[in-house]
Amino acid sequence: MSHSPTQDTLVGLFVAAGIAGLFFLAFQASNLSAYAEHDTYTLTARFENSGGLKVKSPVSAAGVKIGQVIAISFDPKTYDSVVAMHIDSHYNTFPDDTTASIFTAGLLGEQYVNLEAGGSETILKDQDKIEITQSAIILEKAIGQFLFKAAEEKK
Repeated sequence: MSHSPTQDTLVGLFVAAGIAGLFFLAFQASNLSAYAEHDTYTLTARFENSGGLKVKSPVSAAGVKIGQVIAISFDPKTYDSVVAMHIDSHYNTFPDDTTASIFTAGLLGEQYVNLEAGGSETILKDQDKIEITQSAIILEKAIGQFLFKAAEEKK
């Protein structure tokens, strides 16, 4: 059975399209796809411990994704984790007493920053800092404290 060069070319194109589709699917599933950065503003928050938070982790408010983490750095003077976030510009009404907390999506899910609006009249602007923060709950640390407390109570 002989194959014509046209058939070989078509099969090659079909296989190439399948591989390209798999790459596209992998990027979508791994959350590495480009995030719209055209209309955003930047907020920063300091945490005692940022846990497993990563660059590109989501930032949400009331369960709705409103931005993403763009940088996480360590401040050697205060020993804090400094988290920079891009927030979509149409969510530009957060008051300056907004709280930033690090939560985990599900029991073993990825960590994300949750913003909870306060009641102040002053609105956060580009490059502002969120002063009220709640660090990530580290499961190992919580279990260690529980076991230590249980051991103390037995004595």
